[in-house]
Amino acid sequence: MSASGGTRAIVAALGANLAIAASKFVAFAFSGSSSMLAEGVHSLADSGNQFLLLIGGKRAQREATPQHPFGYGRERFIYAFLVSIVLFSVGGMFAIYEGYEKISHPHELDNWYWPVGVLLFAVIAEGFSFRTAIKESNELRGKLSWAQFIRRAKAPELPVVLLEDFGALIGLVLALLGVGLAVLTGDGVWDGIGTVCIGVLLVLIALVLAAETKSLLLGEAAGLEDVKRIETAIVDGDTVTGVIHMRTLHLGPEELLIAAKIAVRHDDTATEVANAINAAEARIRASVPIARVIYLEPDIYSDVEAAKGPDPQATPGGPTPHPADH
Repeated sequence: MSASGGTRAIVAALGANLAIAASKFVAFAFSGSSSMLAEGVHSLADSGNQFLLLIGGKRAQREATPQHPFGYGRERFIYAFLVSIVLFSVGGMFAIYEGYEKISHPHELDNWYWPVGVLLFAVIAEGFSFRTAIKESNELRGKLSWAQFIRRAKAPELPVVLLEDFGALIGLVLALLGVGLAVLTGDGVWDGIGTVCIGVLLVLIALVLAAETKSLLLGEAAGLEDVKRIETAIVDGDTVTGVIHMRTLHLGPEELLIAAKIAVRHDDTATEVANAINAAEARIRASVPIARVIYLEPDIYSDVEAAKGPDPQATPGGPTPHPADH
């Protein structure tokens, strides 16, 4: 994901949410609708989330330091995870609490046309924001389904905005149903039920966002297509005859670390091997531009060693070697 594309979607969502939040609080003040209060807090939380995403994108651009030699690219993942926490706590849990209170102490809505008018305006504004996020995402997702795009995207901003806007549109429909039924029946309980449904929806979206950003924070490998391109770029068929094993790790959405043990011929000189490694690194960067950190270790390929399979003791997170093994 290009940083500019994500920023456009975030700014569009931020502008829409600020305008919507203000209008919802005005509607709540005139009508007393708990759905409008919950939706107002939801939009306010979304606005805060967009600020968090913008801050994360800015901080991730800092130069690497001796204490952080691989840079700050993962700050975008951290701030996206904070978004899920805010959405869960401020948006979801508040809406559930407010809905419960309204169901326990229902009252008729005053000036019902205020919430209805604001909700219709909010649908239009959220639709504009959602359309912008879809347009930016379509440039990147290719043939992936929307679920696959959200699951596999390494840049968190667009999936976050997509899920927020999608949830906001569904929440507005739930608010309209709650307010509409409360007006038609004269029973304010329906307004509370709509509010609880909004809260449950926000909690579910927050859990999905938390799961996806947690995976990014832990460290995800490059996509299958990038891995194939990297392996193809490494092997030149002359000095580099194959890839013995390779691991990749996203240091950030647009920064990839590659560590590989490559097979070279046993009679090659050190100069030939060094030149081959430099050439392989150049081919990798030409094929996968986000490959920023590359470590290639030359080795002599052995059919006997290859038949043993990967060494579990050399695998991060693998079994701990017994002291007697050393």
